Amino acid sequence: MLNQRTLWAHGPATAPLALGCMGMSDMYGPADRAESIATIHAALDAGINLLDTGDFYGMGHNEMLIAEALKDRRREDVVISVKFGALRGPEGAFQGYDARPKAIRNFVAYSLKRLGTDHIDIYRPARLDPDVPIEDTVGAVADLVKEGHVRHIGLSEMGADTIRRAAAVHPISDLQIEYSLISRGIEDAILPTCRELGIGITAYGVLSRGLISGHWTRDKSSAGFRAMSPRFQGENLDHNLALVEVLRGVAQRIGASVAQVAIAWVASRGADIVPLVGARRRDRLAESLGAAALVLSADELAAIEAAIPADAAAGDRYPTVQMAHLDSER
Repeated sequence: MLNQRTLWAHGPATAPLALGCMGMSDMYGPADRAESIATIHAALDAGINLLDTGDFYGMGHNEMLIAEALKDRRREDVVISVKFGALRGPEGAFQGYDARPKAIRNFVAYSLKRLGTDHIDIYRPARLDPDVPIEDTVGAVADLVKEGHVRHIGLSEMGADTIRRAAAVHPISDLQIEYSLISRGIEDAILPTCRELGIGITAYGVLSRGLISGHWTRDKSSAGFRAMSPRFQGENLDHNLALVEVLRGVAQRIGASVAQVAIAWVASRGADIVPLVGARRRDRLAESLGAAALVLSADELAAIEAAIPADAAAGDRYPTVQMAHLDSER
């Protein structure tokens, strides 16, 4: 059973690992509904209490799946994090972002209904809307906090300046952002800014969509996001998988799996960082839980970082069009 602790100055108590539920509805090909619910139950039983979703994951499907999984659970035992603002068409294509105050009130009403709850624990814009000042977006969510519909305000993929402006309007619980052995861009400015302001990090992509899990091979068929990801294409994939093989040697010497080492490395970066694991099956969840008990020595950390140095990955973490929407990359 994982011990709960408060990992940020302005957020709820949570376990040192969180469960990302997106893949149970979207982005990585078909998922088994019964197994998804069983995985959520297994995570809760193990002490993971933060479930991350977005109102656009499966166009509401993910929120309804979580509601089904939680119907026999105590609401106060679960921290639900919801991203909003991403717009999608009937065919599923992304069509930009909307973080206007009026739109936010609409989005939260639908999320509350689909989740079957009277409040959302952490509510966050999925990306910065270039047409709406972050002060207006955070101000609108702050109104929802005053009304009791939302407990805490989070951010996602925001740069240091935007984070400061947001925090000046209302305390921010955490920044959700990609952080892994092959995605370390937050270390220069974003992470120090969050620490200065008492904002935690919910790190997604800790296994880079399975790329550095130790389970991915060249012959696997890439579906959904992986079919578009530069890191899964051609020579980039060959280069990145070669890095994983070096990491595998380090993991074997440590006596852990590649995935466990990669997750434990993220967790080692600070007590204010919560790795968000995207397990869709109980066996993958069990492997990730093993990382929570893995304490890496200074020599082991040095060996891991020698195997995969900063900036060693080939390819951007998103396709060019999506990279343009990342305030964190500016």
